[in-house]
This record gives sequence, C-alpha cells and structure tokens, in this order.
Amino acid sequence: MKGAISMSSSAILELVDLGFQWHGLDPFIMTMHHLDEYPAGNDAQGPAASLEGRRIGSDFSGTDGWSMYHGDVVPGFPQHPHRGFETVTVVRRGYVDHSDSLGATAR
Repeated sequence: MKGAISMSSSAILELVDLGFQWHGLDPFIMTMHHLDEYPAGNDAQGPAASLEGRRIGSDFSGTDGWSMYHGDVVPGFPQHPHRGFETVTVVRRGYVDHSDSLGATAR
C-alpha cells in the first residue's frame, strides 16, 4: 500500500490498543484514561442512583456507564496522597474541582 509505514524502518516500535490504563516501561509512571459520565446528583452531592453491587471505595466497574472510583459518597477521587508525584489532568468536557493539603483549590 502506497504511503504505508514499514515497522522495520519506522521510529514506531509497537502499536497497542489503549484502554483504561496505558502501560509503559517505567513502573513509576502511570497513565490512565477515562471518560466519566455521572448520573444526576442528590443533595449530598452523591449520585441519585443505587450504589448496590458496587465496590465502594474501589469501584472501577463502569456499571451503568459510570464509576465511584475511590469515593464512598461523591463519585471520583476524594482526598488521597500524591507526595512525589506530578498529576496532570486534561478535561475535555465538564469540570474538575481540585484541592490540596496546602489549601490550594481550583476549578
């Protein structure tokens, strides 16, 4: 096929399908991808949907199109340590609220 790249002459070493976690060579660098869709919320900022059958505190199931992740009331990632880590978050649609142990906050 004209214009096709030969793997033997390319800088591309391997092609893999990307999923939830993107595997790399360095065990200290983790890359994750997830597109989060959440149900409508209630007055406690939790989901107005049943949590039955979910592993609260470790829900990566994607049941009904969303996950609680590490949250037990509010879906997402509640307080957790990142000492020595650089976290980069790209939000293509919607919002992320973030706060750290020094009191910095952002939306």
